[in-house]
Amino acid sequence: MCGNDTNHEDLNIGIDEKLFGDLSKALEDNKLVYADLNFKVWQKLSFSLYTQSNVTSSENIENIATIDKNGFQITNRNGLKKIKRYFRIGIVEGIPWTYRKKDPITGKFVLGEKNQPLWEGYCIDFIEALSIEMNFIYDLVLPKSGTFGERISDNSFDGVIGDLILGETDMIVAALKMTAEREEVIDFVAPYFEQTGISIVMKKPIPDRSLFKFMTVLKLEVWLSICGAIGITAIVLWILELLSPYSARNFKYNEESREFTLRESIWFALTSFTPQGGGEVPKAFSGRVVVATYWLFVVLMLATFTANLAAFLTVERMQTPVQSLEQLSRQSRIAYTVVEGSDAHQYFKNMKHAEDKLYDLWKQTTLNASSDESVYRVWDYPLKEQYSSILMSIESAKTLPNASEGFRIVNEREDFAFIHDVNDIKYELSRNCNFSVVGDTFADQPYAIAVQQGSELQDELTRTIVELQKRHFFEDLLGMYWNSSLKGDCEDSDNSEGITLDSLGGIFIATIVGLVIAMLVLAIEVYYYKREARKGKENTTNNNISHLLVTTVQPFESYKHTKSVLKQNNILLGHSEEFVPRKIKNFKNSIQN
Repeated sequence: MCGNDTNHEDLNIGIDEKLFGDLSKALEDNKLVYADLNFKVWQKLSFSLYTQSNVTSSENIENIATIDKNGFQITNRNGLKKIKRYFRIGIVEGIPWTYRKKDPITGKFVLGEKNQPLWEGYCIDFIEALSIEMNFIYDLVLPKSGTFGERISDNSFDGVIGDLILGETDMIVAALKMTAEREEVIDFVAPYFEQTGISIVMKKPIPDRSLFKFMTVLKLEVWLSICGAIGITAIVLWILELLSPYSARNFKYNEESREFTLRESIWFALTSFTPQGGGEVPKAFSGRVVVATYWLFVVLMLATFTANLAAFLTVERMQTPVQSLEQLSRQSRIAYTVVEGSDAHQYFKNMKHAEDKLYDLWKQTTLNASSDESVYRVWDYPLKEQYSSILMSIESAKTLPNASEGFRIVNEREDFAFIHDVNDIKYELSRNCNFSVVGDTFADQPYAIAVQQGSELQDELTRTIVELQKRHFFEDLLGMYWNSSLKGDCEDSDNSEGITLDSLGGIFIATIVGLVIAMLVLAIEVYYYKREARKGKENTTNNNISHLLVTTVQPFESYKHTKSVLKQNNILLGHSEEFVPRKIKNFKNSIQN
């Protein structure tokens, strides 16, 4: 049991638990064992405590303490120094509680001096604070099998709970929930974390937004049918205007009446969809029958469009397709699962077991009841086997090896829900804008440190936790690891927000397009009007010239009128006394010659 290793973590090897307890209690501070760091502490059958100074001969062994019926006595304090207590602490890997430290540049796991993994997280910071307050050194121990621990027999557990029961660890510092089943085999210290529970996380549905969302309310064939109805109605009104003897075209009424040409009929059919209406209706009764039928069509189509548009915009703002665990269990489109062996997995197993027990009791009651007790009929079983259905769906979807895998799948699929610890979900929410919590938290229970039953560490740990709470230590840790500012700015997804421009922007675009078309039509109208005016002016000029060619000699007294006409038509005048136009003068000269 002796050796040359001077590591202070091994100084207590060789002292049984009872002797170590007696040594601790006998000392002045009631906490620490004394030994020189250059010596080894070992135990002989005579219960005498010796030290050995780098020698191999037992002749040089010096007695430093003895234990007899009178108790423990230190015989030699020379060279003795204080050493810290040593504990093995059970941990469970999981973000953000306890996870491997990574190099921020390479992303690879960082190893210690002895190639051991280095850990960080909420629980690691908590353990470090405990070690400072209680003055101990420690090693972190992962469970040999499982995670937190499940009952595998009457009094046997795996995971960190099983290691604690077997004495492989001295305490458990992890996201361990206090349950009645666990308290049967271990002791819990005062809770160090707020009430926690189980929740459901899903990916936020991506809104199907479009500038022309209002156009998707009706299918393409419906829009084409509406256009066809408008065209057919306009053509029928125009035909009735042509054929009916009582139309404004064929019958002259005393008052001015609107004549339904093809253009007027199309305009009437279009404007009938507006609150302003189509204006004056046809005079003929046959035309009015068509208008009444068309108005009924318009009213029904507008009502249908309005209702469907409201429904479409409401669905667009819905955040998740399910809102509770009960709704999740009743549907089959969305798959859901848990981490294998997690508290959520064990919770559903326990609830299914409770449902099975209740059903067995009900069945036994109905079988033993008399025929008159109809209230105990089997087919009137009053409870819903909800958790049995949930556990069956979980097993069909297959459980996951860890929470990271669950969050990865949620981030990739909208038809997947992950049931897990609510604080782990909140941690992911603080770093990812794509996640959304579904429903309320259920199965609320606190987190606490666990020790062996009857351990003296329970009271000491409780006092230390209370002191840390007074210093707001846990609040600082909470702000460090659940800091929502790390995820940056996320798109506002408040359910109370109004309809966005992304959904109705197409209406404004259509309005602007209509205004642009109106300006283009105006330009065409102006161009057409000027062109027609120019043609009319040319026709007038030609008529005046023809008139002048016929009248070759004009009286002098009509000179002013003739001059005015010629000037307006840009015809040059001659310089003869008769002031005959040049063209006419040349014509007369040619005749005379």
